[in-house]
Amino acid sequence: MLYKHFASQEEIDRAYDPMLGRDPMVLVNDWRKRSEASRENHRVTLDLAYGPSLAERMDIFHADSPKAPVHVFFHGGYWRSLSHREFSFIVDDLVKSGITVAVVNYALCPQVRFSELVRQSQAAVAYVSCHANELGVDPYQLSISGHSAGGHLCAMLMSTDWQGTFGLPNELIRGALCVSGLYDLRPFPWSWLQPKLQLTGRDVHEFSPLGLACRVPSPMHLVSGELELDGFQSQMNDYSEHLRQHGQHVTQQLVPSVDHFTILEHYLNGGCFVEWIKAFHD
Repeated sequence: MLYKHFASQEEIDRAYDPMLGRDPMVLVNDWRKRSEASRENHRVTLDLAYGPSLAERMDIFHADSPKAPVHVFFHGGYWRSLSHREFSFIVDDLVKSGITVAVVNYALCPQVRFSELVRQSQAAVAYVSCHANELGVDPYQLSISGHSAGGHLCAMLMSTDWQGTFGLPNELIRGALCVSGLYDLRPFPWSWLQPKLQLTGRDVHEFSPLGLACRVPSPMHLVSGELELDGFQSQMNDYSEHLRQHGQHVTQQLVPSVDHFTILEHYLNGGCFVEWIKAFHD
């Protein structure tokens, strides 16, 4: 077996490729159109540099209130595609609720090693925390979320030794929402993704949250869509159990009637994600 009960790449791909049978350009073009409207409708600082490389940029959507809570969002794309610009549309209800939102861009595989994606994600959160006064946000009211690969990055952020690595308190993240995340990298060296990801055995070991301690003692919500592929639901269940065994405050939910992509609509129109994120800051 390559991974769990999977004996072939074809089986792994069927369990983990949410684009099978879909036209990706139709989906992405819709996100881009909606995101452009969001950038026009809010006070936004575009492409703020949080690190030295060209990829290390974030868009800050400012809430009206001074010293607002801040939410940091990490996009999906299986670590090898898309950017922050496709995902501005998720901010609308959060900003209306008085929460400033940072939508983070990061470098992609195979242009950089997998470890660099994780480092850049850590750098983005550290930047927001350390530059809170300049951004007009409260550094003690910082939460995170991410979709798909972004859900994985959020889990890695919850496993980061913030005190030892950055000199920041391990409590700096008030809560994490991991949407359709991936927490066990073991299937992907055997998948269609490997030519892009170029995962090594060391990468799989060091960057699979399922094998790591959670160092941030804050609540986590793990969600997956009822219509998602089995691989995503299975990883949510496994990671949730891992967190519970290590004493982490975690809840998990299978969101009805949504798939890997339509689940993002729960950031909008009174969806449950906004209420959960607001609760992180109560």
